[in-house]
Amino acid sequence: MIDRRTLLRALMAVGASSLMSSAWARAAPPHLLTRAVPSSGEALPLVGLGSWITFNVGKDPVARDACTEVMRNFFAAGGRLIDSSPMYGSAQQVIGHGLARLGSGARVFSADKVWIGSAARGPAQIEESRAAWGVPRFDLLQVHNLLSWEAHLDTLFAMKAAGALRYVGITTSEGRRHAEFERIMRSYPLDFVQFSYNILDREAEQRLLPLARERGVAVLINRPFRQGALTDALARHPLPAWAAEIDCVSWAQVLLKFIVSHPAVSCVIPATSSVAHVLENMGAATGRLPDEALRKRMVAHVEAL
Repeated sequence: MIDRRTLLRALMAVGASSLMSSAWARAAPPHLLTRAVPSSGEALPLVGLGSWITFNVGKDPVARDACTEVMRNFFAAGGRLIDSSPMYGSAQQVIGHGLARLGSGARVFSADKVWIGSAARGPAQIEESRAAWGVPRFDLLQVHNLLSWEAHLDTLFAMKAAGALRYVGITTSEGRRHAEFERIMRSYPLDFVQFSYNILDREAEQRLLPLARERGVAVLINRPFRQGALTDALARHPLPAWAAEIDCVSWAQVLLKFIVSHPAVSCVIPATSSVAHVLENMGAATGRLPDEALRKRMVAHVEAL
């Protein structure tokens, strides 16, 4: 049983990309745990890929190619959903660069956002985002942090009705505006919602997660590691014995499996620019998940550290 930092040092010592590829990418992708999108029945792997900060690398060719390798290994491990936003600097263009390099090997579920105060400029921003990705249409578009949400939802639902979009959603993060978020969930036929949830930030368990199940809405989870603060803090502690009961070899996998074991969660989207990390994260979409009793033990253990 090893912690995340020890695991990554070992991977780097032998060459992370080649070692992890032998377990994941050379053979067919492992069987990943999936959950159905309630509005369609489409199955999505429980772990996706975020791009906040990590893919904002500008035009640096080396950094862009490194992000492409993250995407290559993500897809080789069976991943599908990548999430981005116009707010994320150059991330959309970097994703587009990777998709173009990977070609037909990139079976992407494209999830992006509209993030602009002017409702009239929303369609133009969406088209700029689509062109940056280089996809014929987005699978999912979300109103980012509820900015001008009424007008943008009108646009997104019209796009969906016209066949220019498959799914419509809204997002928030860090526990903000949950009351308004809940009101929108109750009033509109959303396909997806996205918000923050992790082993320490569990406010969403009170209303948003139960409401998503009640309304038949898929849930994407952001900030699973508190931008690395959780994994950094837990790295000082050994993995508990019960981690083996859910096939976890690192704290990152423990944290992700806690999230995706909630029955309302469709997919968690940790962001990374590391091949070793993305493959470690994808391991959380395999093997056993904790039951409710173990989830409570996990919370108690982490809160006590």
